[in-house]
Amino acid sequence: MIDTSKPLHLNYPNFDTVVQNSTILVDFWAEWCGPCKAQDPILEELAGELEGKVLIGKVNVDDNRTLANKYGVMNIPTMILFINGERIHHFVGVQSKERILHILNSKIK
Repeated sequence: MIDTSKPLHLNYPNFDTVVQNSTILVDFWAEWCGPCKAQDPILEELAGELEGKVLIGKVNVDDNRTLANKYGVMNIPTMILFINGERIHHFVGVQSKERILHILNSKIK
């Protein structure tokens, strides 16, 4: 059983399966990225609060360059909202919890 109260670690083998069948906000990040580390606590908190509604996923761009290239990730952190595989919205840079929730609430029916 997957614990959806925490961000899911996504990679090339599992990305499409998870994204095609869910509403998920995917964070493209790297270990060395200071702003990515600043975004982490917000995403951890959101994963718990949004459990059952929206998944939070994380893709390490250093380990998954193919995915980063596929989605045009040029700067990190970049977050992309997918609904059943469709790219709905993207954020670049550190985002506040309030901004993320505002966008999620406006895009998810």
